[in-house]
Amino acid sequence: RWGSFCAACWISWVLVVSPVIDFAAFPLVRALVKSHLSPVTPPRQHLSASPASPSRASWVLRRTVTAMAAVAINRETLALQNSVTSAAIIDAFKDDAGFKKVAERLMSEIMKRDQEDGDKLAKGIQLAIDKKVLPADVKVEPTMKISVSGKSADTVADEIIAALGDGPSKGCVMTLQGLSGTGKGTTVDKLKEKLPNAQTWSNGNLFRSLTLLAVTCAEQKGCELKDVLTAQDLDSFCKMLEFGKFNGKWDVKIDGLGCTYYVSEVEKTVLKDSKVAKNIPTVAEVTQGEVVNFVQGALAQMAAGGTNVLLEGREQTLNHIRTPNRFELVLDDPVIIGMRQAALQMGAKAFEKVKDSAADEAAVKAALEEALSSMA
Repeated sequence: RWGSFCAACWISWVLVVSPVIDFAAFPLVRALVKSHLSPVTPPRQHLSASPASPSRASWVLRRTVTAMAAVAINRETLALQNSVTSAAIIDAFKDDAGFKKVAERLMSEIMKRDQEDGDKLAKGIQLAIDKKVLPADVKVEPTMKISVSGKSADTVADEIIAALGDGPSKGCVMTLQGLSGTGKGTTVDKLKEKLPNAQTWSNGNLFRSLTLLAVTCAEQKGCELKDVLTAQDLDSFCKMLEFGKFNGKWDVKIDGLGCTYYVSEVEKTVLKDSKVAKNIPTVAEVTQGEVVNFVQGALAQMAAGGTNVLLEGREQTLNHIRTPNRFELVLDDPVIIGMRQAALQMGAKAFEKVKDSAADEAAVKAALEEALSSMA
């Protein structure tokens, strides 16, 4: 353990110092790092690259992450319940036949659900086009694909920030898409930590706000919900929503049909009411275009005000948001999506079992194996 700790210290030193100091000038450091990193030799072009080159830095980082992931899982790692936990579980079970089988099943389920969700969104977008709420032809700016295979969330976020250039210094809109399980949510969280004046955007509360107005309108007219989802009705509901700075922060104001609310103040109460929740799918299906148009205007206001807006979503919707800062997270092997989901579920189940005890590594491993068995 002392040897591993020393190696980790040397590796950390190299990661921080090597970009600015000639690594080759320290043969002892080079030898130590070489002995503790993965025995796999990096491509020749990485070895010949200058110390500050991105290719060399990312190679060293990937090897470091691999070395750290090899550490046995303990209660502290399990308690994190984040990407570090998942990476450790994947490393520990990657050769387990049962884990592979569960991961493949989950991957198939996730990809099928993504396809179904995408088809539904495409149907809603086409409806908006037919109503002439959205244009039929849109010119989508180039989308930069970023492989997340073998990379930490910090590394992925840093790649995106580098690609943004000086945009964040003035305020910009950034979209992030990708299959479920590629780490979009985690990446957005990291970007929010690293970027100045960053704010995430969710369309969910807009759909809830429109649903609230539609349900209220149906109640007042004494009719069914479908009867108040005409183009004219939806247009009137949208005019009851206003985006701007209220009470010193960006917010959406709902004002109409006797409802006067600020979304930030009712997002966990009024907008989570059962009468709203159960009707969201019905309203969302016919309001994709209206929401996209509202969002486009809101994002423009925020960026002009110096805010860096992080918008995560699906390609079908994001294609109608205009911004030059477009990114897509991809994996070299889609089975990793299933592995991440399997590790996430295993970690949650295992921690629930050991959280109230002083479990050692053996007990944690047993809890994980039990969790895996329950998922088979």
